[in-house]
Amino acid sequence: MIPELGQLALILALLLALAQGVLPLIGAWRGNRALMAVARPAAAGQAVFVAMAFGILVWAFLHFDFSVRYVAENSNLELPWYYRIAAVWGAHEGSLLLWILILNVWTVALAAFSTKLPEVFAARVMAVMGLIAVGFLAFTIFTSDPFGRLLPMPGDGADLNPVLQDPGMTFHPPVLYMGYVGFSVAFAFSIAGLLGGEMEQAWVRWARPWTNIAWGFLTCGIVAGSWWAYAELGWGGWWFWDPVENASFMPWLVGLALIHAQAVTEKRGSLRAWTILLSIFAFSLSLLGTFLVRSGVLTSVHAFASDPRRGVFILAFLTIVVGGSLLLYALRAPKVAGGKPFALLSRETVLLIGNLMFAVAAAMVLLGTLFPLIGDAMHLGRISVGPPYFGFLFPLLMLPVVLLLPFGPFLRWGKGEASLLKPVLLRAGIAAAACAIVAAFFVDGKLKAIAGVAALVWLGVGVLLYALKRWREMPRGKRYPAELAGMLLAHLGVGVFVAGVLLTEALGVTSDVRMAPGQTQHIGGYDFRFDGVQRTTGPNWRADQGTITVTRDGHAVAVMTPQKRTYPRGQVQTESAVDAGFFRDLYVALGEPMDAGNIEGAWSLRLYYKPFVRWIWGGGLLMMLGGFTCAADKRFRLKRIAEGEPLSALQLQETRA
Repeated sequence: MIPELGQLALILALLLALAQGVLPLIGAWRGNRALMAVARPAAAGQAVFVAMAFGILVWAFLHFDFSVRYVAENSNLELPWYYRIAAVWGAHEGSLLLWILILNVWTVALAAFSTKLPEVFAARVMAVMGLIAVGFLAFTIFTSDPFGRLLPMPGDGADLNPVLQDPGMTFHPPVLYMGYVGFSVAFAFSIAGLLGGEMEQAWVRWARPWTNIAWGFLTCGIVAGSWWAYAELGWGGWWFWDPVENASFMPWLVGLALIHAQAVTEKRGSLRAWTILLSIFAFSLSLLGTFLVRSGVLTSVHAFASDPRRGVFILAFLTIVVGGSLLLYALRAPKVAGGKPFALLSRETVLLIGNLMFAVAAAMVLLGTLFPLIGDAMHLGRISVGPPYFGFLFPLLMLPVVLLLPFGPFLRWGKGEASLLKPVLLRAGIAAAACAIVAAFFVDGKLKAIAGVAALVWLGVGVLLYALKRWREMPRGKRYPAELAGMLLAHLGVGVFVAGVLLTEALGVTSDVRMAPGQTQHIGGYDFRFDGVQRTTGPNWRADQGTITVTRDGHAVAVMTPQKRTYPRGQVQTESAVDAGFFRDLYVALGEPMDAGNIEGAWSLRLYYKPFVRWIWGGGLLMMLGGFTCAADKRFRLKRIAEGEPLSALQLQETRA
C-alpha cells in the first residue's frame, strides 16, 4: 500500500495548494489577516506531502517495486542503485514530480524570507505560487500518475534509456529545473504588483536576488546539459540547436534581459512595465518548454515520449497562465509605468539595447523552434530549421552586445559622459587589435579564431579597466560589493565563452576513419594508434571496448578506451572517450566493425581534436558564478517593515555592504 500513500500525499498537496492559492487572495482583497495568514502554513504542508510522495517513488525504485508501472518501465534488477535514483526523473511522470518538488522548495524558501514584506503583498505572492502548484499537481494526478499499478507484477522491469545512464543525468535535470521553476518567483512578484496596481522600486530590489539565483541555476543546467550531450552522444558537439535545447535557452535569454531590466527599475524606477512583461515571458517560456518536451509534438533525444493528450492539458494551462497574465498586464500596466528620464548616452540606454537584443534573439529562437510545427499544421510539408538559421542570426544579434559590454559600467545613470568612454575604446581596442594580429600568425589567418581572440581581449580588458577604476577611486571595503563582483565575473565569462566557441569552431579537426590494429592517424599534432577491440562487461551492460594510444612527438599522451555498449534489452549505446585538457580535448568515438578484404579487426572510428572546447563551459560557469555572487549582495537584505509604514521607506532601511 506504500504507492497508494504517495497518491494520497499528492491529493492532499493539491488541496493545500488550492487553499494557498485562493484564501490569501481573498484575504488580501478584503483585508482579512486570518485568510492571508493561511499562505505560509499551507505552503509548508504542501511541501511536506510532495516530499513524502517523492520519497515514496524513490523507495519504490530502490526496492524494485515493479508493481508500480513507472518503476517497471524505467528500471530493472541489473540497474545500479545510483541510476535507479536518477531513473526517478528519467521519464515523464517522475520528472514532473521532481518539478513539483522543486517548485515547493522555492515556495518554502519564499515563505521563509518574505516575512519582511508587507502582509498584503506577500499574501498575493504566495497565492500566485500556490495557483501554479495547483496546475502542476492537477496535471500529475489526473494525467501523469507516477504511482499507477501494473498487475500482475512482472518479475523484472524494462530499463532506463541507455542515453540517460550517465553521471550527468544525476544532476542535470534537478539543476535545470531549479532554474526553470525559479522564474516563477519573479513571475509571482510581478503578478502581485499588477494586482496591487503599483510597482515600487523596493519590491523589484527584493525580487532581484531570486531572479539572479534562478538564472544562475538555469545557466548551470544548460552548461551541464551541453557537457552531457558532448560526452555521451558521441558526436563531439556542444550545441545543436535541438528544439528541447532551445526550450531551455529561450527563458535563459529572457531571464538575462530581466536581470538587467530589474537593475534599471530598481536604480532609476524606469522600464517598470517592461520588467513586468519580461517576468511574465520568462516564466511563460519555461512553461512552453514543458509543453514542447512532454506533448509529443517534438522528436528529440531530450524529449519524453508522452501521450499527446497530456500536451492538451499543458497547452490549456499555458493559455490560462499566459493569457491571464497578459490580460492583467494590459489592464494594469499603465498604472505601474513611469520612472526617471534618461539621456541617449547613459547606462540605461546601453542596458536597454542589450535588453532588446536578448528579447529579439529569444523571439528568433522561438520562431525557428516552432516554425516546423506551424508548417506541419498548415500542411506546408516537412520544414527543417537548423544550425544554418540559428548560427547566422544569433551571432548578428549578439554582436552589438559584445561591442557595448565594456562601456556599460563606465556610464552613469541618467546621463553619461563621452569622455569616460574614450580611454576604454582606445585601450581595449588597441589591445584586442594587437592580440588579433599576433594570433593571426598562429591560426593560419582563420577569421573565426582571430575574432575569438579579439573578443576575449576586448571584454577582458574592459573588465580589468573597470576593476582598476574601482580600486583607485573607492575606499577599501566598498570597492567590490557582491553585485559589482558578480557583474565583472559574468562579463568575463561572456568573453571566455565567445573565445571558446569561435576557437573551437575554427581550429577543431574531425576525422572519420577505418583503422585496423596497429594503424595510426595523425590529427591536430597528435598520433592516434588503434590497438584493437576487446570484450568487457559492466554492471548491466557488455561492450566492445577499443584501445587507442595517443602520442605526440613520440611521447605518450593518453590511452583512450571508447566503448560500444549493449544493454539487457538489446539497446546499443556509444560511450566516447575524452582526454580533457585546459587548451584542448582529444575525443574518440567507436563506430562499427569494418572487416573487409584482407583487413582483419578493422573498425570505424571518429577522431576529434577540440581546442579550447572547455572554455565554452568555463565561460558558462563564470556567468553562473556571477549570477550567484550578485544575489549575495547585502544591499538586497531588507529590514522588517512596520505595519502601515510606507513601502518606499525600504530604500532608507537597506543594509549596505
